[in-house]
Amino acid sequence: MTPAFVGRRLLGLVVTLLVASVVIFGSLYLSPGDPAALLAGGSTPNPEALAQIRADFHLNDPFWSQYWHWLSGLLQGDLGRSVVFRSDVVDLLASRVVTSLMLVVYAATLIIVIGVGLGSLAALRGGRISTAVTVVTTIGMAAPTFVAAIVFVWLFSTQLGWFPIYGSGSGLVDRLWHLTLPAVALSLTWIAYVSRITRSAVSAELESEHVVTATSRGLPRRSIVRHHVMRNAAAPVLTISGLTVAGLFAGTAVAEQAFGVNGIGALLIDCAAKQDLAVVQVIAMFMVAAFVVINTVVDVISAALDPRLVASAVDA
Repeated sequence: MTPAFVGRRLLGLVVTLLVASVVIFGSLYLSPGDPAALLAGGSTPNPEALAQIRADFHLNDPFWSQYWHWLSGLLQGDLGRSVVFRSDVVDLLASRVVTSLMLVVYAATLIIVIGVGLGSLAALRGGRISTAVTVVTTIGMAAPTFVAAIVFVWLFSTQLGWFPIYGSGSGLVDRLWHLTLPAVALSLTWIAYVSRITRSAVSAELESEHVVTATSRGLPRRSIVRHHVMRNAAAPVLTISGLTVAGLFAGTAVAEQAFGVNGIGALLIDCAAKQDLAVVQVIAMFMVAAFVVINTVVDVISAALDPRLVASAVDA
């Protein structure tokens, strides 16, 4: 992996974030109605109040001037003010970001551990175990988050009473207990998907020429699996896992809404319905930034594991 490769990835990250910021900020102008009226929170202010709103939010300035004012504010930690909750956006997000990050990390851990574990087990053992994993993952891929949430609430909360139905909890242990069902519902489909990819990658490595040669030489199977099969299969599995984890930020909205978790996903849905654009823009930018940053980190790690990726990127 060369500094030039890392530099290109970082440049791509910056360009992507800049383009996304223009699109997200420009959504204010794509919304129906007067932006000043939307920023007034759906009320019908008098002309003097509208003029004051336009002055406060620089709506009379050219588009790029408004965009630069908004972007520079974000970079300096000024996220704007919610017109619905009548408070600074940074205060609204402070506690909710922690909850959403815990949910994403919890779900990502389940996806990587269970997904990679099941896929590797199916490829290495084969036979009935592979068939059983295929059946389970097929069911998992057919269960959307909102369907899994309904089933989990009915079974594990209402019928069995094992987990709480609503809320985010307080304290680390209690919060993790509250987030267990949302994390499982959020990760279920992706566990199945990562398992399928892992199984294919490991199976392909098991049939590769160098593994067949190592087996014919009498090398221990455990050593072959560890040093040849799993190491070479790691790059595609890591790439898919990274894309999956990055996409979890967008999926948190469904899980949080279904289980009453007080995170940024549920806040995004609430503010979008109320046209609280200042909050929607910040959360959307946060989710895009998380997705792009995670993908960039995964690209760099994958290149470190498999230098051939760097060569193919240079040729492209």
